[in-house]
Amino acid sequence: MPAENSAEAIILMDAFAKRTGLISGKTPQRYLWTDAFAVCNFIGLFRASGERKYLELALQLVDQVHRVLGRYRDDDWREGWISGLSEKEGREHPTIGGLRIGKPLPERKEDEAYDDRLEWDRDGQYFHYLIQWMHALDRLGWVTGDSRYNRWACELAATAHQAFVRRHDGPNNAAMVWKMSTDLSRVLVPSMGQHDPLDGYVMARQLRSSAAVLGEATAGVTLDTTIHDYRQLLDGIELVTTDPLGIGGLLVNAFRLVQIEARNMEIDLQLLERLLAAAYQGLVHYSSGSELATPAEYRLAFRELGLAIGLQAVDWLMKAETASSSRRLMEQLAGYSQLGEQIVSFWRDPAHRRVAMWRDHVDINEVMLATCLIPGGFLGGESLNL
Repeated sequence: MPAENSAEAIILMDAFAKRTGLISGKTPQRYLWTDAFAVCNFIGLFRASGERKYLELALQLVDQVHRVLGRYRDDDWREGWISGLSEKEGREHPTIGGLRIGKPLPERKEDEAYDDRLEWDRDGQYFHYLIQWMHALDRLGWVTGDSRYNRWACELAATAHQAFVRRHDGPNNAAMVWKMSTDLSRVLVPSMGQHDPLDGYVMARQLRSSAAVLGEATAGVTLDTTIHDYRQLLDGIELVTTDPLGIGGLLVNAFRLVQIEARNMEIDLQLLERLLAAAYQGLVHYSSGSELATPAEYRLAFRELGLAIGLQAVDWLMKAETASSSRRLMEQLAGYSQLGEQIVSFWRDPAHRRVAMWRDHVDINEVMLATCLIPGGFLGGESLNL
C-alpha cells in the first residue's frame, strides 16, 4: 500500500471519527452502512501500521453502534434493547434483535400513509445494511481472534433471515422484503432488493466458515437452513445490473466465495462464474455510458466508489488459485482496473469534494473513499495469504 494512500485514509477516518462523535464530545451520530465500512477501515489501518490505536477505534465503534443502533431511539416511546432483552442479556447479545439503520426520522407509524420520498429518511432495519455489519463483525473476529464477534454476526444473520424472508403458500414459495420496522414486527417496504438473496447466501457461508476456523462450530447458531433458503431464492433472480454499487457488490461477493473455498469449504463454482459474468455484462454497459463524464455535482460518489472497491477485489482474485473456467472471466474483468483507478483519482481531487452532492453524503463518501485507499481491512484476504 503506497504511504500516501495510508496517510490520506488516516486523515479521512480521523475527520469521520471526530464528526460523528466517536472520538469527540459530540453526541454519537451512528449510521449502520457507513459504520460497517469504518470498522473495516480501522482494521486496515491497524494491519498496515501495527498501531493498536486503530484497532481500539474499531472496537470502540462496534460498541458504540451496538449501544446506539441496537437500542430504541431517544424519541421513541419504547426503551432499551430492540431485542427486548434485559440490560445484561442485551450487552451479551447486542445484535440478536437486529440493528437500526440510523436514519434522521423515526420509522413510519402503523397508521401513517406511505410516502416514497419520506421513507428514505425514516428509520427501521435494512437487510443489506445488516449484511455489511455482519461482515464488519466477522472481520473483527479474524483480526482479534475473539470468536465473540463472529457469534454476534451469526446471531444477526439468523435474526435477519427470520425477519426478512417471508414465506407464501408453502416452504418453497418465499421472497424477501426490503425494509422492516425497528422491532422487526412490520414490513415497511415489501419489495426485494435485487442482490439481497445473494448477499445473504454468501455472508451466511462466510460466517459459517469463519466460525469453524475460530473454533466456534457455528457459534451456537445453525445457519444451514439460512444458506439453503437464500440459495433457492438465488436461482430465480437476475443478477445483472448497471448500477456501479451493485456491480461492485457482485465482485466483492465473488471474492468472498473464493476465500470461503480457501478455508477448505466446497466452492459454489456455478455461482462464482454467474457472478463474474453478470458483473462483466454490467461493466460493459456502465463503461459505455456517460455517467463518469458528468460533473461532480450530479454524481453519487459512494456508488462509484463501491465499484472501485469491487474492481480492487478482482485484482486480488487474480493472485488467487481459482478454477480455469472462471479465470478467463477474471481476466476480462481485470481489463477494467483502470476504470476503478479513474474513479478513485476523480474523488481524491479536493475540488470535486466541494460540491453539495459530496457534502450531503460526506460520511459515507469519505469512508468509502478511505476503503478504496486501504482495501485490506474490508476485503480481508487472510485465507488467500494476500
